[in-house]
Amino acid sequence: MSWFDPRRTRGRRRLDAGGALIVCAIIGSISAGCSDGGGFRPMYGATTSGIGVQEKMASVEVAPIPSRVGQRIRNELIFESTGGGTPAPRQYRLEITIKESLGSTLVKNSGEALSQIYNLDANFKLVRISDKSVLLQGTSYARAEFERFQQIYSNVRAREDAENRVARQVSDDLKTRLAAFLSRDRA
Repeated sequence: MSWFDPRRTRGRRRLDAGGALIVCAIIGSISAGCSDGGGFRPMYGATTSGIGVQEKMASVEVAPIPSRVGQRIRNELIFESTGGGTPAPRQYRLEITIKESLGSTLVKNSGEALSQIYNLDANFKLVRISDKSVLLQGTSYARAEFERFQQIYSNVRAREDAENRVARQVSDDLKTRLAAFLSRDRA
């Protein structure tokens, strides 16, 4: 016999349609209390002031970042915030400085590395353009391993792939952090 067997309901109360309706009404009223701004709301929905987070993201100007990886991060952020469309009037400026480094792993006795790790640390700050105040700052980082080969082109290509993966990870992290910050009405 299973737990839901109707023959086993003696001595127990079964939840009928009226009881289920009452339970749904209670859950609905509890979850409706979350929409007043004090509880949960979707991050990419409208803020309590009615301005969408995507619109706020489109008003962020991303400052140029030196190096190929920096340019890649900047391009990813611009595309993710505007969707490739026309940017909104600028209210914020995102300034990013990056630090790149390589670490060797699996080193042979001869000193030749069989594998390397590409490290990227990105310090960022979100500045309100009108009064130059820093609203948000922090650090994002990513690591990507790549193998070393005998062919030079393979090594170059493997490192570029690692750089691209790291740039995408950092830009995704920055986009999420900016969206979470801008979804609050204090921003």
